[in-house]
Amino acid sequence: MADASKRKKKRKKYLKLRKNRIWHSLVMFLIVTIAAAALLVVFIVSVLYFSVDKGITGEYETAWKMAELYRNVTDEGDRYLSFDVMDTDYYITDKNGKVVHSKGKNTCGEEGYLYAIALEGNIDEDGKLLGSPEGVSTVLHRDTEDPVLGGYEDGAIYIDYKRLVGKVFDVFYTNTGKDKTDEDVSMELPVWEEVDLGSGETLFFKAKVSFKDTNLVFFVVMFLVSGALFAILLLVMMISTISKAINQHRVNKLFFTDMQTKGHNWLWFLLRSEQTLRRITSAKKSFALIDLELAGYRRYCVCHSVDDGEARLVETNNALCAMLGKKELCAHSSEHRFALLLEYADRDALQRRIGSMLSGLGGIGAHGFAFHAGVFLIPPEERGGFLGRRKDVDIESDYNNACSARATLEDRSESAAAFFEDKLVEDQKWEATVTEMQQRALAAEEFVVYYQPKYDPRTGELRGAEALIRWQSPEHGFITPYRFIPIFEKNGFITEIDHYMIQHVARDQRRWLDMGYRCVPVSVNVSRAHFIEPDLAEQIRDMIDREGTPHSLIEIELTESAFFDDKNAMINTITKLKQYGFAVSMDDFGSGYSSLNSLKDMPLDVLKLDAEFFRGEAAGTDRGEIVVSEAIKLAKSLNMRTVAEGVEIKDQVDFLAAQGCDMIQGYYFAKPMPAQDYEERMKNGRAEGAET
Repeated sequence: MADASKRKKKRKKYLKLRKNRIWHSLVMFLIVTIAAAALLVVFIVSVLYFSVDKGITGEYETAWKMAELYRNVTDEGDRYLSFDVMDTDYYITDKNGKVVHSKGKNTCGEEGYLYAIALEGNIDEDGKLLGSPEGVSTVLHRDTEDPVLGGYEDGAIYIDYKRLVGKVFDVFYTNTGKDKTDEDVSMELPVWEEVDLGSGETLFFKAKVSFKDTNLVFFVVMFLVSGALFAILLLVMMISTISKAINQHRVNKLFFTDMQTKGHNWLWFLLRSEQTLRRITSAKKSFALIDLELAGYRRYCVCHSVDDGEARLVETNNALCAMLGKKELCAHSSEHRFALLLEYADRDALQRRIGSMLSGLGGIGAHGFAFHAGVFLIPPEERGGFLGRRKDVDIESDYNNACSARATLEDRSESAAAFFEDKLVEDQKWEATVTEMQQRALAAEEFVVYYQPKYDPRTGELRGAEALIRWQSPEHGFITPYRFIPIFEKNGFITEIDHYMIQHVARDQRRWLDMGYRCVPVSVNVSRAHFIEPDLAEQIRDMIDREGTPHSLIEIELTESAFFDDKNAMINTITKLKQYGFAVSMDDFGSGYSSLNSLKDMPLDVLKLDAEFFRGEAAGTDRGEIVVSEAIKLAKSLNMRTVAEGVEIKDQVDFLAAQGCDMIQGYYFAKPMPAQDYEERMKNGRAEGAET
């Protein structure tokens, strides 16, 4: 659980690296764009507010002064002169609403609103303009032909600024180029104002807002400058964002590109495969995670060159990518291995597809490669009987399972695929358990020495024995050597087991001598891992001497495969052992690596014929008997004794006796047995049923 948590933290770091900073830039770009646009709009609206407010207020003040004159004129014929001088449309109504005087076209709408643009806050609760005479208030009306007034809410009147801006620019362009002195450029604002004249009469006039040329130029220039600045800012931000996006893309490409194949690397595969498996669209699909290895890659690089080897990796990567579906993944995971994520419908179809892929890859390289594939299946995830999105995805752990399946093919010379099964998990757990218990078991002497007698096939006389190890565990009971010896050989603990066996066999031999038994030589196997130690012969001598056992009663067995390690070291150790009085034998002769040079160069005493000589289809045939017969003759010619192991039937015993084999070890005479049972065999001195 702790390892899984660490892997998740590591993947989060990788994801942070992959999630580039371009999103920050895009967000900032959007914020700045919105802010700049808002500022531009606020600027334009503020200018219009100011201009409109100033114009409407000025028009109202003029009309208010005219109204004062109107009130003070007593002559009925002269009362309207003060209004006629106003260069705008207007009309006056009496207290009954009847028009008593007018000028121009009446387009005043019936709907009236309190003036509350920039002067909002300057109007009291009764709707009167602060600072105006008692009873005077300002009301705005829409123009029915060209309305710029919008809705009215909570004392605020809204203006159609789009139409207003259009009018400003129309006036500006209409008057551009004309000869003018200090005249104002006039623009009739499509708004009507209402002024109370007293005595029940009301003035309605069309507001006429005046702008000087300089004001118009200032407004238009500021508008254009602001727009230009906004456009420049937008362009700069856009260029900066695009530049960051391009740079980030380059960084991502460099970060997720494999330097050897120029394809994708393991980090890319790790992130993309997890994303693929976590998608909702992938929840109902089955996937296969594959570890693909080029077997013999290092040997190929030695025979050719590293550059040639890397060229083969590039070919393999390209070939694999060409075989993938649209959403399937491939990456170079390590030196000569590739990781694949494939979709599949059923296992048989997947197995056929992988076989086809391996066949297609077989032509890579001048002499062709063998490819080993380990497969881990990832089925749809069910929760409560329903398919759901995968949550606990751990690609590293699943890929390790695929690697474990592939590792079972390491001894295969041809292309092959292996699926991860539950048994592999159990085997790995057992290996971990054995590794954890081994030191404690050694200290508690849980390892027990068994003995298998060797008999003369002609007389049935006990001539020797082989010491074999068994494990009597308090937790797991009796454990056969096949379940722990390969693990000890793999983790190096086998060297300590060798010492343990030599010490206990020497101790037993000494005890039996003291009890008066006629002891025969007992062979003890020494692992090939020991032969890297230059003082191995001295170690064996000292251990046996500490027990006080004669050297002639201990025979050192070496497996045939050990003869293909350091030849000089092997010869040196064997020579020393023989000088110290120990017999040396070659175990499993003929198991697959036979070499006459081994017999020629090594000063051996005993040759043990492998049990496979006496099993299988060739056992008992003329060809098989010829091979065994000639091997015995060869050993005798080299002054070596012979032992046939794995003998189980009487015909084999009779044949070996006729060929002059010195000793037979097998179930025909006896199985491996505990020390106390072997003592009984020593007492008898002969095989059961043998003629005296």
